[in-house]
Amino acid sequence: MTLSITAVVLAAGKGTRMKSARAKVLHEVYFRPMLLHVLHTVQEAAIDRCAVIVGHQRQEVLRVIEPFAVTPVIQEEQLGTGHAVLCAEQACADTDLVMILCGDTPLIQAATLSEMIASHLDNRAVVTLMTTLLDQPFGYGRILSDAQGTVQAIVEEKDATGEQRRIREINAGIYLVDRSFLFDALRRVGTDNSQGEVYLTDIIAIARSQGLAVHRFVHPRAVDVLGVNSRVELAQAHATLQQRHNRDLMLAGVTLYAPETVLVSPDCAIGPDTVVEGPAHIAGASVIGRDCRIASGCVLQGCTLGDGVTVGANSVLTHCTIATADTIAPLTHRHG
Repeated sequence: MTLSITAVVLAAGKGTRMKSARAKVLHEVYFRPMLLHVLHTVQEAAIDRCAVIVGHQRQEVLRVIEPFAVTPVIQEEQLGTGHAVLCAEQACADTDLVMILCGDTPLIQAATLSEMIASHLDNRAVVTLMTTLLDQPFGYGRILSDAQGTVQAIVEEKDATGEQRRIREINAGIYLVDRSFLFDALRRVGTDNSQGEVYLTDIIAIARSQGLAVHRFVHPRAVDVLGVNSRVELAQAHATLQQRHNRDLMLAGVTLYAPETVLVSPDCAIGPDTVVEGPAHIAGASVIGRDCRIASGCVLQGCTLGDGVTVGANSVLTHCTIATADTIAPLTHRHG
């Protein structure tokens, strides 16, 4: 039997550690707001429906997500992650499972979500939570397990004892939960914690107290699931997405001499046997043919290059169309 799934993406917070007037999920990572990376991943994972919880700067967030077929849910007061999910109860009314994600995790991949769904079904779990291991787990909720390795609860950093803070297994903030259990449990969660908030994490202890199956899905690559909470982590996420895309280009037959210095937006196309010497910046849905050569220091924005084109070093081309086998001299600046 195929079960329906609704994704609930948490995107209502301010993100105070970003030191910004802009809502955290609107900060751009690799050519688009980080929230949109999460929504693209939900789409790629073929999850049936998606609800986005909005609150801080809601009008701007709603504008950004408008092209997506999602249900916006307004959280009037930011009273914690559990309260945010509870606001989405009506949006999840006709679904079997609810997958909860954070809008500040732009590196999460569709294959990971699909594996988590399969693991949840294989283990006949009521709750599956994604975890990962960190050498420096400061700031993350820790996974509390019994002697048999069964998950008992999650304790947040601010509420953890010294011993609990030494635990390396952390909550990745992604859950897959039976809908009927989820919202019943959230109504039972109190606010007896250092933040005075409704913690989503408390549903784990509630499930255990009812003897229900709680499954952990341990993701081996921590970088994929960690949230972006600072400008430093923003830059790290950008670099990771750039590396992933450049690897795909190279595997498709494009030569990048210094891939760490080549920035190609995901809406661009580059034909096989083309060489990009780097550093280079190629964006704006540029289309580059086969067997081209882009010399060092070039910037291409919204350009179309035929096959066999050579672009000389330090050229800046904007909205140009270059004929097949043409050569652009070094230091050329051309618009349209």
